[in-house]
Amino acid sequence: MQPAMALVTTVLFACVHNAGRSQMAAAFFNALADPARARAISAGTEPGQRVHPEVVEVMREVGIDLERARTRRLTSDLASRVQLLITMGCGEACPTVSGLPREDWSLPDPKGLPLPRVRAIRDGIREHVLRLIDARDWGCGFP
Repeated sequence: MQPAMALVTTVLFACVHNAGRSQMAAAFFNALADPARARAISAGTEPGQRVHPEVVEVMREVGIDLERARTRRLTSDLASRVQLLITMGCGEACPTVSGLPREDWSLPDPKGLPLPRVRAIRDGIREHVLRLIDARDWGCGFP
C-alpha cells in the first residue's frame, strides 16, 4: 500500500527568475487547493536574489505573506517530484521538463511595474489558479 502523500499531485509553477509570477501562483494555489489532493512549488531556471518587492506588497494586500519566500533553482531532482509544470509566459526562456505535462500561462512579468499593474497581474494569476483547481477537482469544497 502506498503512503497517502503519493496521491497528492505536485504542481510546479516555473519561470526564469522565480521572483514574481511563479511565486504568486504557487502561493495562491497552496492557499486555495485542498492540500490532501494537490500542492504547489515554484522555481526558476535563473533564480533572482529575492522575490520582487512589488510582488511581496500586492500579495500582502490579499493576506499572503511572501516576505520570507526564497527563490529556487529548477533542478532535475526538483522536476522529478512533480506531475504538472505550469510556465508563466516567458516565451522561449520558459523551462521545459522532458516527459512532464506542461501548460503555459501568458502573463506579463510584474518586475518594476507600478502597483496597479502588479495588482492586475496578481488578480489574473489568481483566476488562472482557480480555473486550474476547478478543472482538476483539487478544491477544498468551499468557495
